[in-house]
Amino acid sequence: MTEPSIAAWEYQRAAMGAFIRSQRELANMSLRQLSQATQVSNAYLSQIERGMHDPTVRVLLQIGQALHFSVEDLLRKGADADINGDASASNDVETAIRHDAVLSAPEKEALLAVYRSYLKSHDS
Repeated sequence: MTEPSIAAWEYQRAAMGAFIRSQRELANMSLRQLSQATQVSNAYLSQIERGMHDPTVRVLLQIGQALHFSVEDLLRKGADADINGDASASNDVETAIRHDAVLSAPEKEALLAVYRSYLKSHDS
């Protein structure tokens, strides 16, 4: 692997860990509670959240089940990470909208569409 590839992977691993941490915090769950729900040690979960470890698929499945998101969402967060900058705050907003228990699926899609249109208008 070349140096840029290593740096990209490390950044994506950190973005995935940050996503897991944000989802845990949105769920008002402590690291200890997540550990109990997943049967994965506190220390290992902490290292994953800090981007220091590559979790196995089994561990990702357990984390996803405990926090109510799919492994696909998790992997997408890592793959979509902006390698040249910080993880986008818009990802947190979109995640919060998707996981809102009050809104219906069509309402969530409408809200996401409006939110994204505002983001695009600020890019130009």
